Amino acid sequence: MINEFKDFIARGNVVDMAVGIIIGAAFTAIVSSLVGDLINPIIAILTGGIDFSGWFYALNGESYPSLVAATEAGAPVFAIGKFVMAVINFLIIAFVVFMLVKMVNRIKEAAIKKEEAKAEAAPAGPTELEVLLEIRDALKKS
Repeated sequence: MINEFKDFIARGNVVDMAVGIIIGAAFTAIVSSLVGDLINPIIAILTGGIDFSGWFYALNGESYPSLVAATEAGAPVFAIGKFVMAVINFLIIAFVVFMLVKMVNRIKEAAIKKEEAKAEAAPAGPTELEVLLEIRDALKKS
């Protein structure tokens, strides 16, 4: 059973997946900072200072000065702003991943084109039949 587990872990796709998860976690921190520190202030300027992350609706009908105060009071809330920010984060992440995949595909296509160009430019060696005919002719001469 241990050997089966070692074989499973040693497969390339499992290791690739683990690397992807680790890089994804680090990438999430970068995107969160991008959204929180750069994009949210721009959105706030464009919307007249509205901070989406503090946008909420208390379901008990009472009024609270902030989302933190409502949650500390134990009030049930619809945290609409957090949802909007999650959607914005998703769209940004999806766009960045799209751009990365697009870039990787371009690099792969360029590498494939180079390989094809090298294969076309390289002189073709003799075929098996040509080598056998040369050997036959050499044997006839001797």
